[in-house]
Amino acid sequence: MPPQQQQQQQQHALDVLGDPVRRRILEILAASGECAAGTVVEAIQREFGISQAGVSQHLKVLRESGFAQVRVEGTRRVYSVDSAPFRDIDSWLEQFRGFWGGKLNALTKEIARGKRDRSR
Repeated sequence: MPPQQQQQQQQHALDVLGDPVRRRILEILAASGECAAGTVVEAIQREFGISQAGVSQHLKVLRESGFAQVRVEGTRRVYSVDSAPFRDIDSWLEQFRGFWGGKLNALTKEIARGKRDRSR
């Protein structure tokens, strides 16, 4: 894939994840492995107070952007997470890891030092 198209796809992925309802749907799907659309709708309605049609629109965005897969099981639609877009985002984030990697290592050392000092 050309770099410009990959960049546009990654930006789109970040736009998709920018919505708290869609992030929550993905969390529900990740926790359960698979989840019937009705179960997702009930949880999202309870947490966000949006209509069934609204939840369906969010599921559609996740499906069309590649974050979720759906399979038909009789009259039910069963959703699961597709990890491919997350790999794309992870690859995009790689250029920024240097900004926090050293700081996290320093924090780890400070925590270890604090534990060592407290145990003395």
